[in-house]
Amino acid sequence: MADIKKIATRVSYGNTLVELAQQGADNLVVLDVDLAAATKTEIFRKAYPDRHIDCGIAEQNMVGVAAGMSTMGYVPFVSSFAMFAAGRAFEQIRNSIGYPHLNVKIAATHAGLSVGEDGASHQCCEDLALMRSIPGMVVLSPADDVEARAAVIAAYNYQGPVYLRFSRLATPVFHDPETYEFEIGKGEKLTDGYDIAVIATGLMTNEALRAAVLAKRQGINVRVINMPTIKPIDEEIILTAARECGRIITVEEHNVIGGLGEAVCAVTAEKLPVPVHRIGVQDQFGHSGPANEVLRDYGLSAENIVSVIRDIVRPDNKV
Repeated sequence: MADIKKIATRVSYGNTLVELAQQGADNLVVLDVDLAAATKTEIFRKAYPDRHIDCGIAEQNMVGVAAGMSTMGYVPFVSSFAMFAAGRAFEQIRNSIGYPHLNVKIAATHAGLSVGEDGASHQCCEDLALMRSIPGMVVLSPADDVEARAAVIAAYNYQGPVYLRFSRLATPVFHDPETYEFEIGKGEKLTDGYDIAVIATGLMTNEALRAAVLAKRQGINVRVINMPTIKPIDEEIILTAARECGRIITVEEHNVIGGLGEAVCAVTAEKLPVPVHRIGVQDQFGHSGPANEVLRDYGLSAENIVSVIRDIVRPDNKV
């Protein structure tokens, strides 16, 4: 069997910026904070050095520069680690981009626990909560290279502020670039199943798919839903899953407070109450270690997901 192709979505981000420019996006500019190699904006810088601005280690200033440029007709993509893009520059994003609803795109790489060895100070598991709280902010969390590329293009074409969440860790590519279609605000049903629905986002979507395969071997049919848009959330696909499956699990590489799980719970609580179990970081900080080991330590693996599925669907554990 051929090896599964793995690409980090931060690489997808850098490559797509170049493709957009090549296709005529003359108003696109890219800003970073002395992190071009890590955020992969160096790919754009090599191709279009006059349209790349290194703002130094100053995220707050970068956001202000981008806000000003957007008022002159440019479409700025500001780039940094999620911890600094969403965390350090939150006030400037809120007041200088969100409040005037400016056309600036915030590209945050190195999100979640999978930053690995960089440890708790750089493992941002609060960014979705922060960005969801800003009125009018679109929040995107693509699952693989194909989806990340489509999300960057959609963000460029969208008029208004967008937050894009990318990973450092290379992850499997499971979408077909020839058939995949991305639309802001729409989820995607990846597998059929009526025993339980698993709604996942980012690199956890692939783990949910793996869990569905493991569950199938135990006679449990799992509906896997990929949710690349955290805000605005796709209420229709959530309510359909609630109606047809009766039970939902959410999976995210983020604190269970304020992220995908709470967004799903808000929809079901108000419109169609069903049990929802949230798999994610349980109100904790991360720790240093190899990315995959850290993810496993926090229950963000297919093996743990299928264990939770089994406990919910068959609490007597008779499979």
